[in-house]
Amino acid sequence: MKRPLHLTPLVALLTGCSLVAPKQQLDLGIPANFKESGIWRRAQPAAHLPRGDWWSLFHDGELSSLLKRVEVSNASLASAEAQAREAAALITSAKLSFVPSLTGNASAIGSGQAGKSKGTEYSIGASSSWELDLWGRLRHSARATTADAEAAAADVQSTKLSLQSQAAQTYFSLRAVDAQRDLLDRQIESYEKSLEITRNRYTQGIVSRGDVAQAETQLASARTAAIETGVQRATLEHALAVLVGQAPAAFSLPRRPLASSVPSIPASTPSRLLERRPDIAAAERRVAAANERIGAAKAAFFPTISLGASGGWSGAGNLFSAPTRFWSLGPELAAPLLDGGQRLAAKAQADATYDRTVADYRQTVLTALKETEDALATLRVLSQEASAQQQAVKAARESERIALNEYKAGTNTYLNVSVAQAAALTAERNALDLQSRRLNAAAALVAALGGGW
Repeated sequence: MKRPLHLTPLVALLTGCSLVAPKQQLDLGIPANFKESGIWRRAQPAAHLPRGDWWSLFHDGELSSLLKRVEVSNASLASAEAQAREAAALITSAKLSFVPSLTGNASAIGSGQAGKSKGTEYSIGASSSWELDLWGRLRHSARATTADAEAAAADVQSTKLSLQSQAAQTYFSLRAVDAQRDLLDRQIESYEKSLEITRNRYTQGIVSRGDVAQAETQLASARTAAIETGVQRATLEHALAVLVGQAPAAFSLPRRPLASSVPSIPASTPSRLLERRPDIAAAERRVAAANERIGAAKAAFFPTISLGASGGWSGAGNLFSAPTRFWSLGPELAAPLLDGGQRLAAKAQADATYDRTVADYRQTVLTALKETEDALATLRVLSQEASAQQQAVKAARESERIALNEYKAGTNTYLNVSVAQAAALTAERNALDLQSRRLNAAAALVAALGGGW
């Protein structure tokens, strides 16, 4: 029978040993300033901060409703949330590794010799084991599991933000198609009036049949372009249906004009909000998890020390008549003497995983900086282009008005009228396209900044 072990010296070691160095602040080589705007300061992880309803910046109630439905009903987001719950459940399992295990057992074993039974031996008891985490293997594994769960939770936020940004951009593209259709419908009305005027002048013998044919061609082309927008709209509407978790047949949006304003962005915003990107937070947590697993791999080179205890009763024939009580208590030491290099391979794998997560983290930060720069540059250039395009629209419409008046006065040909009308239509369609691209770039900037500004 084992003597009781004096526990104080061993328990004192439980919190005193760690085999992994504290994780150092990674030098990511981040420039002091954005190329586009603002002053960059070193990021402090803030992915946990609430983002709010960032889409309210666009002042579109229908857009707000759609993006909230993405958060509730999107299947990809539901999958990411389920993965996060799986990772969170592992934390409980890791914490329980610090708690002693208790196992009950019972047996009834009969024996005999040469056809003669000697009787039945009964036994009932319990055993307990508690691993003393002297080298930190359990602690490092538990911390790695916690970091993995935090990374999975950040992945949920990243998926949500990406899907909502995608839905917003799809919505703006759909509204741009609606605006193009409205413009074409108005232009068709204008072409119908021009055709009527041309036919009247042809009847009066003022113009040739060629002018009528040209006006008819122009009207038919505009009608064809209007019909073509139906294909684009249907495709975009179907994409929105999937994003909000519905079958395309059960989803529809009525036609509405495109928003007329793009939210303004303070110049200092990128330096403050880029640190809120959830994908950066997830990458950093994976670096932390890999760092902890290096410690667990190092601890595997040291013996495992456990406290074991067992006890119970046993007896022959009848367990409850004159049973024999048994018990034991003492430490157990286990150390692999020959493993064929498995622990060395596990340590090399942990080191390689850490290097990979560091590289992934650097790439995630660089990608975030690029996406922010791209969105800022796009918004800046498109804003300038939109201003110039508005001047082009104004000039084209004035040219169309003058050409049509001169045609009515008999001092101009219909060819010149047709050219002026086509130029005006193209200018307005380009202006609508620029407005759509600016709204899409604004939504992309929201995602690049981690949700909001």
